[in-house]
Amino acid sequence: MTGYRDLLRTPGVGRIIAAQLTARFPSGMTSLAILLHVEHATGMYSAAGLVLAAASIGQAVAGPVTSRWMGMWGMRRVLILTMLVCAASVTGIALFTLPVPAYMVLGLIAGVSTPPVQAAVRTIYPKMVNSRQLTPLFSLDASLQEIIWILAPVVVTFVSIQISTVVGLLLIVVILLGGGTWFIASPELGRVRIPRSRRRLGTVLARPPVVLATVTGLLLVGACAAVEAGVVATFSEGGLEAGLVLAVFSFGSLAGGLLSGRIAMSRWAMARRMAIVAIGLVLSTLFLSVWWIGGSLLVAGIGVAPAFAVMAAMTTASVKFSDTAEAFGWLNTGQLIGAAAGSAVAGFLIDGLGPAGAYWTATGFAVVGVLVAVLFVRGFPDLRFRDASPLPDTEPVQTITS
Repeated sequence: MTGYRDLLRTPGVGRIIAAQLTARFPSGMTSLAILLHVEHATGMYSAAGLVLAAASIGQAVAGPVTSRWMGMWGMRRVLILTMLVCAASVTGIALFTLPVPAYMVLGLIAGVSTPPVQAAVRTIYPKMVNSRQLTPLFSLDASLQEIIWILAPVVVTFVSIQISTVVGLLLIVVILLGGGTWFIASPELGRVRIPRSRRRLGTVLARPPVVLATVTGLLLVGACAAVEAGVVATFSEGGLEAGLVLAVFSFGSLAGGLLSGRIAMSRWAMARRMAIVAIGLVLSTLFLSVWWIGGSLLVAGIGVAPAFAVMAAMTTASVKFSDTAEAFGWLNTGQLIGAAAGSAVAGFLIDGLGPAGAYWTATGFAVVGVLVAVLFVRGFPDLRFRDASPLPDTEPVQTITS
């Protein structure tokens, strides 16, 4: 842990980590709050599902676009605009009684305008620390984001159920504006300027590491989404058990990320870390008791944050600095697709096979992730002998010849 203490002593690192985690905290609250509110307002889970689908589609489509805008207009302008529009749309959902199509429009706007905080901060990181510290910083970031998934659902569920769903949504708006303002006001956003990319939107996907990071992220998040559906289905009669099991899953990820931060990333790093996830999920299919599921998900979780750290490092190391934000936008889009696919497939199998179907779904996603990492191992960069800093932006220089 000495390396992390030294990392956090680097000027600005602790502040920017805390600010971006606060700004991203609503990402762990919004879906659940909208689900509870729209179901309460309409009496239909199907209506809530449609609104959530609209929000997810908007976020998936907008991710690469708003991230790329930061190189055109500056990070602060894009973050302020998206923050205000997102806050206004969530406020509209909270305060107005509307027909389902109108809720869907506001959900779509909220998704499209989700501030690209993650893309911004992961673009800033390489400019804040030296090359030796960059990989541990990505591991620390991937680990600490588990705090969002442990605390945020608990907070918004408690407020929405014990007080009201309106208050739950307005709490999201307050955190969105407060955390977003803190992050936007961070001095680092003023010191780092993303060069305007000279390439067309989507050109970064010609880089194999970006495609592989996007695909493995899709599969890993799909597995995690299926796990969440399975845990809820397994312990539907006891919400406490479901919450504790998911907390154990996140704790395993937090611990795994912190422990792996100093391990050099070879071409096989993704395969090894995805294999840990797959092994834990295979174990989860054997028995459905709370202790067995909790223990197996603890094992699976140990590989989750380390795998996300590999995705971040390989992406940064494979693109030019001007393309970094867009590349992370594509990663986010892939993860959103994975979450939707994992939840949908798990839902169908739960209806057909019971809760065990969700764990088989999660296992399937993870095993495919391992196969991708093994079969395309040459597409993963070897970061043992180089740092994860982005490629320099260069442009032709005119010369005079005689």
